[in-house]
Amino acid sequence: PPAPCSGTHYIIPFILVTCLYRAFTFSLTFLLYTSFHLSRKPISIVKSELHKNCSALNELSTASSSQLPNLHTAAECSWKPFDKSNYKQLLGAMDYSFLCAYAVGMFLSGIIGERLPIRLYLTFGMLMSGLFTCLFGLGYIYSIHSLGFYIFVQVANGLVQTTGWPSVVTCIGNWFGKGRRGLIMGIWNSHTSVGNILGSLIAGYWVSSNWGLSFIVPGLIIAAMGIICFLFLIERDVCMWICVINPCFPLHLSQNWDTELLLPQDNSSVSVPVQQVVVVKSESEPSAISFMGALRIPGVIEFSLCLLFAKLVSYTFLFWLPLYITKTAHLDAKKAGDLSTLFDVGGIVGGILAGVISDKLGKRATTCAVMLLLAAPIVSMLLVCGGLVNGPYALITTAVAADLGTHKSLKGNARALSTVTAIIDGTGSVGAAIGPLLAGVLSSQGWDQVFYMLMAADFLALLVGADAC
Repeated sequence: PPAPCSGTHYIIPFILVTCLYRAFTFSLTFLLYTSFHLSRKPISIVKSELHKNCSALNELSTASSSQLPNLHTAAECSWKPFDKSNYKQLLGAMDYSFLCAYAVGMFLSGIIGERLPIRLYLTFGMLMSGLFTCLFGLGYIYSIHSLGFYIFVQVANGLVQTTGWPSVVTCIGNWFGKGRRGLIMGIWNSHTSVGNILGSLIAGYWVSSNWGLSFIVPGLIIAAMGIICFLFLIERDVCMWICVINPCFPLHLSQNWDTELLLPQDNSSVSVPVQQVVVVKSESEPSAISFMGALRIPGVIEFSLCLLFAKLVSYTFLFWLPLYITKTAHLDAKKAGDLSTLFDVGGIVGGILAGVISDKLGKRATTCAVMLLLAAPIVSMLLVCGGLVNGPYALITTAVAADLGTHKSLKGNARALSTVTAIIDGTGSVGAAIGPLLAGVLSSQGWDQVFYMLMAADFLALLVGADAC
């Protein structure tokens, strides 16, 4: 006779499979967005190579042969059109073109992402991002010196990269509930800093010999990850599944179960000598929320403005820190890129710490406000500042966005998550565009002016964040 049956025999394997899928989705989305940031970082490493200080070469040439004319000029060492005295403004314009396109595109991306399959939308964005990142590197291979070409590539890349963040946050939000969301999102969001670190190391490896490869290799990596996304990404914890029932296990049905048996059934239970299949129907999909509807969710506007100033600080460091180190510490591009990773190492610790504290206190806004208050006076200390600035940045873009995207006012409509995430990160990206642009203008008056600007932005983020408490 068959062994006795137990419902636990069927429940436990299902739970284990669900946990495995969650772990897989967590790891895959982590790697996917790591590749996004990995492809954004090279421009900050290559800046010091686009405009080089050739004074050392001039001195070497003079010492070796005082009779020979000076063959090493700044124009010959630098990459046109960044060989002029206004090179900082030109580099700032490149940053601004990328980040402005990213900010504008982000508001549209969330709305589009709610209405398209996440897997296909994200795959398209990653393949296109790989293409445009490689195009920037091909400018070196084919000796392209047109500023318009590089601006076009930056704008196009900024637009397609907006597919990434709303997609991965929506996907991870579909798989994980609110329990310990701060810790989970804090660990998961370290992909931002991990991508920056890897991007710095990869770009730094080739920056002095062939800076085109500093873009081409990250471009190929994100394109390859796009293919992996298409093949393996599972968008949500699917509620439609098929269960094969053991012949000796009676299936008890109640009227509130949304099930159908494909074989005849009596009023109490089914126990037949053959296997039968139960198809569990998924509930009808709710309609996606409108842009104005998302803005009316309590806390969306406040946290969006807080992120604007926090991201201004973070992205100024992201795009200008290696050049600052090169000019002030007189290090080469590779060493400056390696040293700049300290900010991102602090960001990993800060993001996880912010998640743990906010879970314990149950107050996301208070956690952000305290960390921003501590960060303002120490913006020049890379490791500590990286943790205190990127902690609130990570918390707002992940756990806070997920909380607001599943707010009780939505009455269970989970299709607001992508739009809310896009609004918050899109507003933050406005600050990310303004910060590097101001840094390019203010640095010509001295780097102290840049740090004063960063401290002011940090205090403004604190004031706005305090309103959300």
